[in-house]
Amino acid sequence: MPPSTVTLPQTPEVKARLAKPAEMLVACYCAAWCDTCKLYRDRFEALAAQHPAHAFVWIDIEDHPELLGDEDVENFPTLMVERAGKVLFFGTMLPHIQQLERLIATLSDDPNASTQTTELPDVRHLLMQG
Repeated sequence: MPPSTVTLPQTPEVKARLAKPAEMLVACYCAAWCDTCKLYRDRFEALAAQHPAHAFVWIDIEDHPELLGDEDVENFPTLMVERAGKVLFFGTMLPHIQQLERLIATLSDDPNASTQTTELPDVRHLLMQG
């Protein structure tokens, strides 16, 4: 089986993926018990394979609450897109991968995209520390 295109917190591949000059970090916050997340994960994996310049991370909020900080997840999947330490998107998205695909394309085409203020910690930094 080829190596995963989606990294998991606290694995050696997460540091390797984030050490590369990835344009964006795309994190999916889910939970192992969530049936929607189970279905979404394969699609998220496939999208990651189409965008090797970006770092895609799958975060189980119950295993890694420190990567959520003071934010709450009210629905799944909840996604975060960050570039250069700035959060460009954080929120719930319907589990249709085409929406995330469009968001990534839009943000990739806009180097000056506006940022969001969140209560998230510096996820990239924490992942690099893991």
